[in-house]
Amino acid sequence: MAAETATIFDVEEKGQEGAIHEATVTFEADNNAVKRKALIWKQDLRIVPLSAGIYLLCYLDRSNIGNAKTLNKNTHDDLLSDTGMTNYQYIIALMVFLIAYAIFEVPSNYFLKKLSPSKWIGFLMLCWGAITMGLGGTKSYAAVTGVRFLLGVFEAGLFPGLVYYLTFWYRIEERSIRVAFILASATLAGAFGGAIAYGVGHMNGTSGLSAWRWLFILEGIPSCLSSILVFFFLPDYPETVNWLDSEEKELAITRLATEGSHGHGEDLTWKQAKETLTDWRLYAHYAIYFGISVPFSSLSLFTPSITAGLGYKDLNAQLFTVPPYAVAYVVTILVSWSADHFDARALHSAVFATIGAAGFMGSALLPAHSYSARYGCLIVATSGAFSCIPPLLGFLSSNMFTTASAGLAIALNISFGAPGQIAGVWIYKADEAKIGYPTGHWTNAGLLFFVTVGCVFLRLWYGWMNRKMIKAGVNEEVDGRRLFRY
Repeated sequence: MAAETATIFDVEEKGQEGAIHEATVTFEADNNAVKRKALIWKQDLRIVPLSAGIYLLCYLDRSNIGNAKTLNKNTHDDLLSDTGMTNYQYIIALMVFLIAYAIFEVPSNYFLKKLSPSKWIGFLMLCWGAITMGLGGTKSYAAVTGVRFLLGVFEAGLFPGLVYYLTFWYRIEERSIRVAFILASATLAGAFGGAIAYGVGHMNGTSGLSAWRWLFILEGIPSCLSSILVFFFLPDYPETVNWLDSEEKELAITRLATEGSHGHGEDLTWKQAKETLTDWRLYAHYAIYFGISVPFSSLSLFTPSITAGLGYKDLNAQLFTVPPYAVAYVVTILVSWSADHFDARALHSAVFATIGAAGFMGSALLPAHSYSARYGCLIVATSGAFSCIPPLLGFLSSNMFTTASAGLAIALNISFGAPGQIAGVWIYKADEAKIGYPTGHWTNAGLLFFVTVGCVFLRLWYGWMNRKMIKAGVNEEVDGRRLFRY
């Protein structure tokens, strides 16, 4: 009986020890989760608002030429009238910007890592802000084209740089929503740009300057001033900042050991460059990004012209560019949160590219005089086109496995989009304004359907590759190989 009692006691004691151990493990896991959330929130407060603000200013300075083209056109005080430019020459000026943009994206990401994000991005901001102000003083087609080329040189590095920059701070499943906040600031810039242009339009003739000149001058100043803020306050890497204590730094570095880039990571070598350039699956990503770049570019530059073609005249054409971008901002944030939450970036991009395509198709099919319906389609098209981009970029960055290759691939991805952006400046033809710009709408619809097909194809192909690796017994931790994310 004593032996039986001892056995029961031992079992009860072991059960209590197991329960205590389980409770301890659970407590530690919960405690670590709390620390991780606190760390991410601390990073977000320092990184996301500042990065979004930087891109907002960049996008304002890039796209305000579309507002300048239509601003006070009724009194012949617009950009084209004052400089003697034709519509064809205007398109060339837009294209020259994008050529510079394509050329300088890859080297810019190299310098971002070489010099540190705060120094490089601060320098870029100061330059593009000053150049934007310089546009306000141009008096000829040649001057506008030359200054726009310089603007492209210094703006080229920002967006790929910010996407690359986030890989130093966030894990794969955390990036799309933060890219979304940054990219969505472009939609805010589109909304603010229209509102600002509406207000500045009333300054026509002030100090002897046309309103479009004031638009460039006033929108360039904030970039120049903000560059100082960026130089001193944009955090570079988790291991170098002084607002994280030693425990937080260790946690930040540990979190990104296998899923992020590193400030101490080696610079790009020829071997890594060759491997990245010959990784043929990446060219599918690049092709898809080319597809989304055409509607992104054309909407950025021609929304004021499109709304003017919807029956809104003079300064009201500027004001009515605000709602499509305001709605697109909300949709982009929600879509990107969902893409990260459900770990389904490819499918989210595919679905919303399809929605955007439907919006453009509606705009093309409706009669030119159906202004209200076509305006609604413009809102749907803008929301779909913009909201599929952050998950698309997260889809690429989540399948890059070294610091150097991530920087190169992200820059190449944006560079491959540049020809698409160049195509975007040609598709909305001035002589089609009265019939509703069918060429532009059909082109954008077709390319967004291409984005849909490409995302679905890559999703299925990566899934097949993962099943093949799992069947072969690949263990990510043991073999050092990673499964594809989609």
